[in-house]
Amino acid sequence: MKYPVYATSIATLLLCTPLDLMAQQSAEDLAKSLSNPVAALISVPFQYNYDHNIGPDNDGDRHTLNIQPVVPISITDDWNIISRTILPITHQSDIFPGAGSQTGTGDIVQSLFFSPKEPTASGWIWGAGPVFLLPTGSEDELTADTWAAGPTGVALRQSGPWTIGMLFNHLVDVADAGRDTDINTTFIQPFASYTTPSAVTYTLNSEATRDWENNDSAVPVNFVVSKVVPIGGQLFSFGAGLRYWVDSTENGPEGLGARLIVTALFPK
Repeated sequence: MKYPVYATSIATLLLCTPLDLMAQQSAEDLAKSLSNPVAALISVPFQYNYDHNIGPDNDGDRHTLNIQPVVPISITDDWNIISRTILPITHQSDIFPGAGSQTGTGDIVQSLFFSPKEPTASGWIWGAGPVFLLPTGSEDELTADTWAAGPTGVALRQSGPWTIGMLFNHLVDVADAGRDTDINTTFIQPFASYTTPSAVTYTLNSEATRDWENNDSAVPVNFVVSKVVPIGGQLFSFGAGLRYWVDSTENGPEGLGARLIVTALFPK
């Protein structure tokens, strides 16, 4: 994948060594790659989310750590498979009267994108494949207790400092793992990000979910600022931001929440 080379000011050229400029450009490219869900970059994001005002009395809150390894696999000279895994670890309290608190793993969402290594002639980057829901939740309140599968896809364009695109998936239950649970949900994630030459990225996205079984929707909007930083020879991206629930499922979270992200990067 080719990225544009940004012009630097005369002052920067005078003050920075060539190695400094190369390191800066590399960090900028890596920051842009993180905005691309099907980039050929091994990364391990740890995404923490805090939500509150949950339940009929708005007494509940939830802390979720999503472990999200991304692994690209080259299958031909022209194609990659991108494996994206989401494993949630959750602590929640009082999500409904008398619920108490629960701590444990949630259900894994596993996506596989077949993606061309180069953008199309018009500059589009895309990937498509299957998505699976695995009933790995350790508590009744943290699992759908059924298997689900469906299609997933992503399309985006990167132009200069901008990345704009959308990711989606649709899950339908395929087998019960213990109790009757009907799943028929669509997830849509439009996103836009702007990356500066100093590897700072400003990202605005939504993570809308539509539950067709219950005719219910959840629409959080997230704004995150992140930066790529080398620490002891290892590259990391650190990010922080806010989320706001524009719409929520019945007894779901409301108002403002928070998001923190630490991502370990393993460029080739």
